[in-house]
Amino acid sequence: MTRAQNRPLTLRDVSEASGVSEMTVSRVLRNRGDVSEATRQKVLLAAKRMGYVPNKIAGALASQRVNLVAVIIPSMSNMVFPEVMTGISRVLETSPLQPVVGVTDYQPEKEEKVLYEMLSWRPSGVIIAGLEHSEPSRAMLEASGIPVVEIMDTDGTPIDSAVGISHRRAGREMGRAILRAGYRRIGFLGTRLGADHRARKRFEGFTEALAKNGIEIAETEFYSSGSALGKGRELTEEMMKRRPDLDCLYYSNDIVGAGGLLWLMEQGYDIPGKLGLAGFNDVELLKGLPRKLATMDSCRGEIGRRAAEIILERVENPDLAPAGKVELSPKINFGDTLRMG
Repeated sequence: MTRAQNRPLTLRDVSEASGVSEMTVSRVLRNRGDVSEATRQKVLLAAKRMGYVPNKIAGALASQRVNLVAVIIPSMSNMVFPEVMTGISRVLETSPLQPVVGVTDYQPEKEEKVLYEMLSWRPSGVIIAGLEHSEPSRAMLEASGIPVVEIMDTDGTPIDSAVGISHRRAGREMGRAILRAGYRRIGFLGTRLGADHRARKRFEGFTEALAKNGIEIAETEFYSSGSALGKGRELTEEMMKRRPDLDCLYYSNDIVGAGGLLWLMEQGYDIPGKLGLAGFNDVELLKGLPRKLATMDSCRGEIGRRAAEIILERVENPDLAPAGKVELSPKINFGDTLRMG
């Protein structure tokens, strides 16, 4: 019997190709039932040769769940999130679960739409960036009945479980380190703080640490477009022309900070003697710079791993209680751009 062109393969096709019953094929492909190893291999080889892919949606009609984990992040161009995805993938690759990604561009309305579409597929779990969500998004997550892990941040109350760092604490620790190093006239350069809640919390922690020592931010520069080396060069030049007396610049992320560092080196600034620099994230890609930018590790890979482990444990043990908050501890790397305090 010849299969009609463009007709999807069925269990019957695999049954005919392997010479066993459809019921046996079904048991083998679902890894269920008592089937001899020889028969199992015969079915699997036939299915592989034919390119047969089981219809998971049909199976999900009975279980009400598919073996997908919805991963919702704000950006794929930001170098932070691919490392998170790597951590998630490495945990799930040996399990039946598969991550599927949705991108929100830091827009609450887009997060609602992505979440709605993904939950309509009845995934086994959700990993979503941040603790701040619109009321409709929060309602959907609370009503989903599946494990939800909010990642990257622990400054707030999670819906179910959260894995991340305290960004306020990260900002405070960097502020204290800069003050211990003797810097006093400090500028801040970063993303507009309305949409990027984690950058806002770092800025709040940073300014709090300075205020406790009687220091105010001397100058700020905010931007709304994506982070890039060119943006860092441009903003740093503008700030230093306005305030040549600054002795330290704190950037909301390493990419913009690296652009600033390159421009300042070209201009012959004494770094870190007369001008200190610090960023955030400890991005691997930037370790080839002429000088290592001072930064703080945001534990990206570990966040992805721990989040995926929580989902996997909860799927395998549905009665397991939520993990609550899992707060990781980032470390400052002083690199070559901050004096040691």
